Amino acid sequence: MRLVILDNYDLASEWAAKYIRNRIVQFKPSADRYFTLGLPTGLPRDHPESYHSYMWNNFFKYIDIDPANAHILDGNAADLQKECELFEQKIADARGIELFVGGIGPDGHIAFNEPGSSLVSRTRVKTLAQDTILANARFFGNDLSKVPTMTLTVGVGTVMDAREVLILITGAHKAFALYKAIEEGVNHMWTVSAFQQHPRTIFVCDEDATLELRVKTVKYFQGLMHVHNKLVDPLHSIRAYKD
Repeated sequence: MRLVILDNYDLASEWAAKYIRNRIVQFKPSADRYFTLGLPTGLPRDHPESYHSYMWNNFFKYIDIDPANAHILDGNAADLQKECELFEQKIADARGIELFVGGIGPDGHIAFNEPGSSLVSRTRVKTLAQDTILANARFFGNDLSKVPTMTLTVGVGTVMDAREVLILITGAHKAFALYKAIEEGVNHMWTVSAFQQHPRTIFVCDEDATLELRVKTVKYFQGLMHVHNKLVDPLHSIRAYKD
């Protein structure tokens, strides 16, 4: 497990973006060799605040991607259970997720795997916790009546099957969740803690998110930044590409 600590939100975001870039370059994707990037899921695709809308407006429309290769769970599907099963099958058909990128809530949930979720769960329909509903109210004019109470999400087990997991954690309001993820044991009430047991997990955070960590923990991981920064060096990806 790696913990990468940057000074602020912008630097943490930049580090993560460069890391993803290098992983894709090193992977050498082709028409027959997919680099599958896993992402959290959410609302019906036609909703302006849906994950489908967000990803198209902030990511997909800026990159060279065939729309047929962007697979996002459809909250409007007639049979939601079948939609979840088909999504798992699509992941298997793509030979698994190469890199899963996600964030967490203040209660330590990953994707929409709320506290108490099974750590071997698969893609499914999930009821949202009240804290998550409150946290998402800002996207709906702070009108709680408009915030969905259920969603579709990949499971913890789905994410654990990814070959690598990168989790972004920023802000003082997520400091206790990072503490639970890093310094305490695996606990289904803090689903992000499951990734202590993943062979390739990178937590990327800002200084504010480390406020609940022990000083010794922070200093240890800060002492490894000279190693971590090599992972986002453009020359590192070029050398790997030529090898």
